[in-house]
Amino acid sequence: MHVGSEAAAGGGPVLRVGNASGFYGDRFSAMREMLTGGPLDVLTGDYLAELTMLILARDRLKDPSLGYARTFLRQAEECLGLALERGTRIVVNAGGLNPARLAEAVRELAKGQGLDVAVGHVEGDDLLPRRAELDLPEGLLAANAYLGAFGVAECLKAGADVVVTGRVTDAALVVGPAIARFGWSAGDLDALAGAVVAGHVLECGAQATGGNYAFFREHDVSRPGFPLAELRADGSSVITKHPGTGGAVTVGTVTAQLLYETGGPRYLGPDVTARLDTVRLTREGPDRVRIDGVRGEAPPATLKAGLNRLGGHRNEVVFVLTGLDIEEKAALVRRQFEDALAADRRPAGLRWTLARTDHADAATEEAASALLRLTARDRDPDRVGRELGRVAVELGLAGYPGFHLTAPPGPGAPYGVFEAVQVDAAAVEHTAVLPDGRRVSIPPAPVTAPVTAPLAAPVTAPEPPPVEPGPAGEPFEDLGPTRRAPLGLVAGARSGDKGGDANLGVWARDEPGRRWLTRTLTTDLLRELLPEVAQLPITRHVLPNLRAVNFTITGLLGEGVAAQHRFDPQAKALGEWLRSRHLDIPEALL
Repeated sequence: MHVGSEAAAGGGPVLRVGNASGFYGDRFSAMREMLTGGPLDVLTGDYLAELTMLILARDRLKDPSLGYARTFLRQAEECLGLALERGTRIVVNAGGLNPARLAEAVRELAKGQGLDVAVGHVEGDDLLPRRAELDLPEGLLAANAYLGAFGVAECLKAGADVVVTGRVTDAALVVGPAIARFGWSAGDLDALAGAVVAGHVLECGAQATGGNYAFFREHDVSRPGFPLAELRADGSSVITKHPGTGGAVTVGTVTAQLLYETGGPRYLGPDVTARLDTVRLTREGPDRVRIDGVRGEAPPATLKAGLNRLGGHRNEVVFVLTGLDIEEKAALVRRQFEDALAADRRPAGLRWTLARTDHADAATEEAASALLRLTARDRDPDRVGRELGRVAVELGLAGYPGFHLTAPPGPGAPYGVFEAVQVDAAAVEHTAVLPDGRRVSIPPAPVTAPVTAPLAAPVTAPEPPPVEPGPAGEPFEDLGPTRRAPLGLVAGARSGDKGGDANLGVWARDEPGRRWLTRTLTTDLLRELLPEVAQLPITRHVLPNLRAVNFTITGLLGEGVAAQHRFDPQAKALGEWLRSRHLDIPEALL
């Protein structure tokens, strides 16, 4: 089996792996665009996220034959023949909770189009049938282990044109084809780690090509192309995109994606632990960024497993407060509302949030208005439905002046809860189902390591001669006078969710900026700049090679995105909020 193409220059074979989906609902046309935009050996698609697994679980409740990302099947209907014609293998995690059924649906689709397509799939991530055996809690809608890449590789080595998986790590979609192409074994830790880093850059699609990028005004990002990686046998890669597509691939866009939903120097996975503090990024040319130097360590003996369950029902009422006395109006409606709730009908959780979107002496009524948001949660749908609506409506002519709502109260809706746990990797039945129906058991990593082992020999950015150390361990450096300005003038940021925790990565654009950022942006300053996180546990990691600091803010998102705990439930804009905050910045950096 051959997956890959020969390099035109630079020594050795190159595997060209592209991405056509970063989430369930991403650009539908991306699959065709990637197949027609230039040569590809493998096209991947990431359709799964924590919220997606809950959506698919609810689909499966209604119809046991569902539970997969149906968008992919419609894309395959349009593009399967094109992929075969161009010799491009397709590897997707669109199987979700039912990879076997999606694989069969692809075969049926191919047969109907007169195509001869070899389809393999990967299963074993579904832990729900073994809930009691694995001592998982009751009441789960879905329980899935994050599998590694060797099952994907087995399917490809057996000649699969299409590989469908369930819940594998996002990077496994890229690592699996690289294993199949270059013949890596479980002991090739550095090569595996390099491919994991490339996979992490690709997994969110256009986020690597200028989408959601802090310095978006520097590029035309009206319609970013999707990224691809040119992987080599040593695990190094070049991130690029098809010629003529929109967006940009720069050290900055790649840095932003590397910081997205990661934490400290160790990026744990089922096949390898990639050391993010060893990543080297180098601009190789226009829209070409080389990734090399990545070191790998043995993975942990456990796998992450995502558990999804229904947490109850929630509803939201948004009161519009206009003009003067905003704080007093908010206090009045809150007092009236809570006094009117019968004690035995009061929701278990009530949360009030006042968003001061109002402006003084505003030229429009909307600009003069603030929003008071009430969020209610309870296991009894009636307590967050009829009862909540009744109380809100009855205040209509008896409340604050100018009383109105953004919308009539609805009936409420169920919400989900996500929890991540660790399970013994040896207890998970990772299985590759080959195109001919043979089943191959994929063993866990033969060598594992505790995640608490000391870090060894990181590659760090060059340091100036030591001076008196600052509060964050960086030497003090006199950069001259400062002025008050937004952090975003000198630093980029990207943020996201991991269950109930938020990840916030911040990077500087040059070495003086990195030294200042590392010294200045401590957890204490972060609490000061973002008061919402002030009372929460925060872990700070320094990544010198990426000129970055990366924060994990524990508990900011409550029980995960499906629980809609806060205004920005996935912390997508947390980094942009931080960049908008003002502090004293050396004029030399500005």
